[in-house]
Amino acid sequence: MSHTAITTTKAPAAIGPYSQAITLGNAVYTSGMLPIDAEGNLKEGIVDQTHQILKNLQAVLAEAGLSLVDVVKTSVFMTDLEQFQQMNEVYSQYFSNHHPARTTVEVSRLPRDAKIEVELIAIKHI
Repeated sequence: MSHTAITTTKAPAAIGPYSQAITLGNAVYTSGMLPIDAEGNLKEGIVDQTHQILKNLQAVLAEAGLSLVDVVKTSVFMTDLEQFQQMNEVYSQYFSNHHPARTTVEVSRLPRDAKIEVELIAIKHI
């Protein structure tokens, strides 16, 4: 089974040797998404950062022909779990009726000193 890289200009370009996402069969695996807009600007604050990441992930999924309803698993990396409730309120707006499995962990630091990074796995229903 071969894989295909997914790239969109509606989300920030990869800042290293990786793809925004990879498809393998019916699955789409995204890289960790930072709270950077397509022009390369880092958003401030956990609320705006969470919104930006989820918008970026929507754009990447759309490029692959999927949406957030196809997501089966997310992984959330935060530098301060004291901000979990704020993140969760924003996250709930994007996953209001569909609740994929999720892991949330606190990490010491993220690229560009972001407060949050999110990656996900989505499955295309045939």
